[in-house]
Amino acid sequence: MIDLHCHILPGIDDGARDLSESIEMARKAASQGIRTIVATPHHLNNQYENPKQIILEKTAELNRQLQQENIDVKIVPGQEVRIHGELLKGYAKDEIQPIHNSNYVLVEFPSNHVPRYANQLFYDMQLEGLIPIIVHPERNQQINEQPDILYRMVEKGALTQVTAASISGDFGKKIKRFTLQLVEANLTHFIASDAHNVKSRTFKLREAFDIIQKNYGNEMVYLLQENAANVLNGYHVYKEVPEKIKKKKLFGIF
Repeated sequence: MIDLHCHILPGIDDGARDLSESIEMARKAASQGIRTIVATPHHLNNQYENPKQIILEKTAELNRQLQQENIDVKIVPGQEVRIHGELLKGYAKDEIQPIHNSNYVLVEFPSNHVPRYANQLFYDMQLEGLIPIIVHPERNQQINEQPDILYRMVEKGALTQVTAASISGDFGKKIKRFTLQLVEANLTHFIASDAHNVKSRTFKLREAFDIIQKNYGNEMVYLLQENAANVLNGYHVYKEVPEKIKKKKLFGIF
C-alpha cells in the first residue's frame, strides 16, 4: 500500500518528535502493509514552514536510517501546504514540494472555513499544470455544513483525500458518516493516514479499507489504492462523475 499523507519526518512539525519516533512509525506502517510513505510536513501552517529543500534533505536522511534498520518502507517527499494567496509564487521560488516527482499538490484548508479565493487559486494552479488535492475535507466545518462547496471544486478539477481515521470513526460518528457520503458521491479520490505518531494519530489504513470493502466492494478499494499509485507515478487518476450530497442525508444513518 501507499500512504499519500503522513507526518513521519522527525522534529519539523507536529508529527514525529525525533528519529526514534519516525522509525517507530515506519515499523507500524510496515505492519499494515504500507511500503511507500509520502512525507508531508506542514508548510505555512501556524509556526511551520518546511520549504522543499528541507523536506528533500530530511527525506533522504530518514531513508538512510530505515535502510540501516532493515525496515522495508520507502519515504518519498511531499508537503501539506496550507492554502494561501501566494502559493504559486512559492512554487515559482521552488519552495512548494508536490508529491514525489508529480504535479499533484496537497492543499489544506483552515478547519472552520474555505477561503473565498480557493476556487480562483485552484483554477490558476491548474493553468500552471498543478493539480490540487484537498486534504481531509470531511473535517472542515464549512464543507460539512455546505457540501456543495466541495462538489463544485471537484467538478472543476480538484481532487480530495480523506483520512483513514475518519472512516474508522476516530473523529466521531458524524465525521465518519460524512466521509462515507463523500466516498459514495465520488467526491473523494484517495484515502491516506495523516498519521502523526503511533498512539493518538496512527495509520488506520488497513481498517479503513476493510470498511470501504464491506460497504462498497473490492472495486472501490482497488480504485482508491490505484489512484494513490497513479499520483506517485505522475499519472492521471480515476475519477467517477461527482454527485451532490443531499442536505437531508447529513442527518441520516448508514
